[in-house]
Amino acid sequence: MLQKDKDIVRELAKRYMELATDEKQQKMNERMRDTNDLKLVRPPVVIDEIPWYQMNIDDELTCLCENEQARSVELKLRRDIYRRKHFCADTLFEPFFRVTMAYDSTGIGLSWKEEIVRTDSKNNIVSHAYEDMLEDEENLELIKIPSFTARPDKDEKAMEFYTSLLGDAMPVKLCGRGYVYDAAWDKIARYRGLENIIYDFYDRPEYLHAIRQRFLDIVKAEMDFVEKNLHVDPTVPELHCTPAYVSGLAEDGWKATWYRSMAQGFSEISPEMQEEFDINYSLQIADRFAYTYYGCCEPLHRKLNVISKIPNLRKIGVVPWAKEEVMAEWMGGKYVYARKPNPSHVALTTNPDVIRKETETTVKLCQKYGCPVEFVLKDISTVSNKPENLIVWSKVVSEVLDEYYGK
Repeated sequence: MLQKDKDIVRELAKRYMELATDEKQQKMNERMRDTNDLKLVRPPVVIDEIPWYQMNIDDELTCLCENEQARSVELKLRRDIYRRKHFCADTLFEPFFRVTMAYDSTGIGLSWKEEIVRTDSKNNIVSHAYEDMLEDEENLELIKIPSFTARPDKDEKAMEFYTSLLGDAMPVKLCGRGYVYDAAWDKIARYRGLENIIYDFYDRPEYLHAIRQRFLDIVKAEMDFVEKNLHVDPTVPELHCTPAYVSGLAEDGWKATWYRSMAQGFSEISPEMQEEFDINYSLQIADRFAYTYYGCCEPLHRKLNVISKIPNLRKIGVVPWAKEEVMAEWMGGKYVYARKPNPSHVALTTNPDVIRKETETTVKLCQKYGCPVEFVLKDISTVSNKPENLIVWSKVVSEVLDEYYGK
């Protein structure tokens, strides 16, 4: 690693640390925590899953390091600094560099096969057509419960590298795993294709149950390993694109963190089938956690009664095609209204009036029914090479929140 690389990264790290420790960041952290504590404060606004290759303004995101690992740190720091400079949004900044404890897995014994169609060679958002790897029921035995091995040697090597890279510019901290992201049906769809799953709801429900149970057993095995051999970290700030800060995480183990689940492919199935094939499996592990966040890109207004059976449910996703008033009235002040604005509003051109209307609709409903709310713009596959689209979006949303909640 060249001294030049160290100098580049350390200069960026110093700028990052100034932002991560300033008064503005502390207010952001408090706002995110208060919302998850079900307090009716000014909503946090987060922008994530950004097409960064379309966002470079004046080479602010152009990396200069030669060492690949140093370059990855440089890129992260450049993106974080960019967020604070250009977006009127909340940031999930920590005043240290996080190294997550390493461990190896033997894997589940199965790989998926797919065809991919791209519209943009630089974009990681692609169309998938998956081959059914579990067409025959005897193939269930191909799915193995993995075994895991802690790798303190990797931890030591990582800590040595990042400490050498960052020097006195930023502390480096070895941390455990912060939450469980249980997206079983997303994974199963990769091995089967979604159409085959839909047919098997009717043709082979017992087989689908057997597959889902096997994936639950995989999650349980990994959870048990982490809790016994590594460390569960209750301080992680982010829960897959959403703030995780919350009070009351005094216990050790998974009881000091979040469980995240969803079934995106289930958007059109009945609440009864949602309960049978998805929620009943979450019930087997959700009580091991302090809080649960349910939902991703699927509308949930028809499923609220079955979702509410999950213990410690604290946050529910509200997508653009959900019936907002139904969800706001039902949720009231009992859950965080995790609003996901429509990313199509920044995909081609940005119309401030459309953004303002969408934001005001949510704000008025949440104030009417007493809902703590957060705004998380995500799944942004493109901004058509116009960084200003996200800049304008964040500015308009911030202006609306200033009007209804104060600065």
